[in-house]
Amino acid sequence: MNQQKTLLQQRTVAQVMESRATSDGDGVKIRRVAGFNHKAFSPFLMIDELKSDEKADYVGGFPPHPHRGIETLTYMMQGHFQHKDHMGNVGELRSGGAQWMAAGRGVIHSEMPMMDDGQLHGFQIWINQPARDKMKPAKYQDYQPETITELESENSGLLRVISGKLLANEQALEGPLMATGVATSVADWRAQIGDSVTISLPREFNQLIYVYRGEVEVQGKRVSQGQVALMSQGEETKLTAQKETGLLILSGQPINEPVVHYGPFVMNSIEEIEQAIQDYNAGLFSTY
Repeated sequence: MNQQKTLLQQRTVAQVMESRATSDGDGVKIRRVAGFNHKAFSPFLMIDELKSDEKADYVGGFPPHPHRGIETLTYMMQGHFQHKDHMGNVGELRSGGAQWMAAGRGVIHSEMPMMDDGQLHGFQIWINQPARDKMKPAKYQDYQPETITELESENSGLLRVISGKLLANEQALEGPLMATGVATSVADWRAQIGDSVTISLPREFNQLIYVYRGEVEVQGKRVSQGQVALMSQGEETKLTAQKETGLLILSGQPINEPVVHYGPFVMNSIEEIEQAIQDYNAGLFSTY
């Protein structure tokens, strides 16, 4: 068994991308990494980090707006948000919990903070839908913090598996959330200096690492706060915390299809984008 383990190909850092400060919704300040047309990013499209202890930075939230052709995973580490959509779904996202939505052919939703002060820290991840799913009915589900799968051990920190399946230190883990399009996994690793964890995934999956606190070393390469590492192909990733560290591990089966992005719509052609705009302007989204 040990001989077999030495033959597993280690993933390395192929590219580092910097998050950029921007705003969205009603002036909510975020840091964003976008990879809409980057093959190594697929099936993920964008990572937004929301982090502030200033009310003015987030109180406006994200008023009603449309989507088509994507799934969103919202993970709140600190703070409360409320989701509402045209289908009648209402969900409260509490600290440590997650929300998942498949926009499909169309959804109109809002995400508004349920707090007037205190720290807000969370993420919204856009995941592409394959062409076969982009015109399916929208779906929504929330996952409270106590449902998130956790693995905590000495010298390996705390791993919270939010969605999908992975192996951590050779232990099989599965989060409560399962994407509907292609296989994906999203996990949150929190570690002290010197802690390490080994993540195993199918070789064909793409893998991203977003460091939101501290610094991590991967095969001799360091990745720091606010950076995303696009990993090479392989079977294992060994992460070692160089400081008190927090990071997201995103992995998934790539979608080898054209990506055309316009605002809240992600389709496969400009004609489909134009149709999405026409359908939304005609009020069809609210009838789905």
